[in-house]
Amino acid sequence: MSRIRQKNQDLIIEVASEQFATHGYAATKIVDIAKAAEIPKANVFYYFSSKDKLYYAVLQTVTQPLLEASRPIEELSDPVEALSQYIETKLRISQEHPHASKVFANEVMSGAKALPDDIGAELFKQSQMMIDKFATWSQQGLMDEVPPQHLMFTIWAATQTYADFGWQICNVMQKDELDAQDYRQAAEFLTQLVIKGCGVKSNA
Repeated sequence: MSRIRQKNQDLIIEVASEQFATHGYAATKIVDIAKAAEIPKANVFYYFSSKDKLYYAVLQTVTQPLLEASRPIEELSDPVEALSQYIETKLRISQEHPHASKVFANEVMSGAKALPDDIGAELFKQSQMMIDKFATWSQQGLMDEVPPQHLMFTIWAATQTYADFGWQICNVMQKDELDAQDYRQAAEFLTQLVIKGCGVKSNA
């Protein structure tokens, strides 16, 4: 893919992410995206032939990183290192893809009616892998006997809230936006909360 084509696609996806996050899928029109991106509507259709395909591309910008984020849990045998890397990565996704994260959250809250089947299937497969790994660590004595599903839900909620409820968090912290230090501090705190709260032990 040429650099110009990639740059144009990235611009359209970025603007579309903000439009979908602000107005929702149904209320967002291609003409509004084109206007916000300051490009002709025809250019949007040139790169994305329909609103559905553009919406899919927006979802991919956050769901693909989310799917890849669990790789440490799947591949590493040390739960302390795996959970540390997972939480740090999840927060980085909230930092780097705030609008797409909101689009994904809105999609889930509305019943995932427009979520492509392949993305839904991959996310379900990922969740089952994580649940099984948490249960295995508990059986091995590397973690307290905690409900694995609820541990997963807690990590999701704690990390994704920095994107999905960004306005509220910035308002409480009296900032226009969070900086890198805020995300590092959040990662350190949440990691310690999970590790100490669930009795996670290192096998290294």
